[in-house]
Amino acid sequence: MKQAEIYMRDKFAGILIEDENGFIYQYASDYLKDEDSEAISLTMPLKSEPYKDTVLFPFFDGLIPEGWLLDIAERSWKINQRDRMSLLLACCKDCIGAVSVIPVNTEDNE
Repeated sequence: MKQAEIYMRDKFAGILIEDENGFIYQYASDYLKDEDSEAISLTMPLKSEPYKDTVLFPFFDGLIPEGWLLDIAERSWKINQRDRMSLLLACCKDCIGAVSVIPVNTEDNE
């Protein structure tokens, strides 16, 4: 299982998980309680129920580099282009925009 903490402008917004069934994104309850909080994407409005899908949500997939930069990431970290979550975790900690993706070490739990 792979996990990432998602931050919106340095504020913890939620958790993204990839498991054997697909992907889950859950907004943090404290983030939802803050009236200044905003959705990480128009396609993922604020709600307490988790988002679930069998493929990586388009918003997160769009954060992954493309073209020559993706080629460099694949070679540098030896990540298959189809492993979108691993690419997201490796490349998107300091991506352009308000959202940051911080990997959560889950090796102890596997």
